[in-house]
Amino acid sequence: MTHRRIPKRRAALAGAGVLALVAGAATFQSANASTERPLDIPKTLSAVTAGKLSKALSQDLGADAAGSYYDSGTRQLVVNVVDKASVRTVEAARAKARLVENSLAELRSARTTLTDRASIPGTSWAVDPTTNKVVVTADRTVRGAELNKLNRVLEGLGGAVELQRSAGEFKPFAAGGDTITSGGGRCSLGFNVVRDGQPFFLTAGHCTNGTTTWSDSSGQRIGQTAESSFPGDDYGLVRYESGVAHPSEVNLYNGATQPIARAGDATVGMRVVRSGSTTQVHEGAVTGLDATVNYGNGDVVNGLVQTDVCAEPGDSGGSLFSGDTAIGLTSGGSGNCSAGGTTFFQPVTEALQVLGAQIG
Repeated sequence: MTHRRIPKRRAALAGAGVLALVAGAATFQSANASTERPLDIPKTLSAVTAGKLSKALSQDLGADAAGSYYDSGTRQLVVNVVDKASVRTVEAARAKARLVENSLAELRSARTTLTDRASIPGTSWAVDPTTNKVVVTADRTVRGAELNKLNRVLEGLGGAVELQRSAGEFKPFAAGGDTITSGGGRCSLGFNVVRDGQPFFLTAGHCTNGTTTWSDSSGQRIGQTAESSFPGDDYGLVRYESGVAHPSEVNLYNGATQPIARAGDATVGMRVVRSGSTTQVHEGAVTGLDATVNYGNGDVVNGLVQTDVCAEPGDSGGSLFSGDTAIGLTSGGSGNCSAGGTTFFQPVTEALQVLGAQIG
């Protein structure tokens, strides 16, 4: 492996920039800790703050970046780098540096190859910074000639990829947050939002495609589909009928709700909670970002958040959140909430940006 070097001046400036970003966000072991402590002692951070630091360090490191993840046990950000000279930049930001083999550019190149040569229904892939590889998952429908084709592509990519098998079948979790129904189908409400001063809610695009009128679990009409995007992305926007209450909160199905104050980006390792109308509330962790999933019906969705949180049909569109921060909308996956499985989520931040909406 050829190590890459960055100028010392750039490393110093980068460290100063990210230090400013997270100033005051750490939790120290003692309020009386000395300000003279070494810079290479990692800070403890919240998952949301760690995600912001990760984005800043990725920009500063450029080609030397190789992804990062949040260690929820130590509450620290672990940053992968491919050059020893970059270690100091990471440590100056009080994150933990980890020297790895594959750069982010190399992992992205492997993803491009997979898209070009292995877009087989029943497969998915996402970058896993904990293994420094692109993890490719093939569900139970991938076999015979298609499995052989996939293996040949993976062999050509060498140590940049890893194959896993799923006992389930990748599919959108739509049947037939709170129950919403349209035309005999059932999905889940994601998050309440505001656009141009008017109330809307977000749900999955594969739910809103081809539908117009939405009702709640009692059959009362609550809204009309305004915009829908699926495949490629998986989000839909529904405008509320006049007089329908629209608090910015998520149903926890235990008599309580979780207020939602903002939207944020996922970080690998982040602990998250999902709420949906079929299986209600389940917890887990983010396991991959920028995931591509090839659903068995040929629809391909890109840029998803991959998790080990379970879900089932009817949970589609439901809320993925971390504390008071909206993270994603349930798209699909494999497995169930008895045996477990893999579930993919449309990032909320992307949907809000494209739709010109905000949490509210």
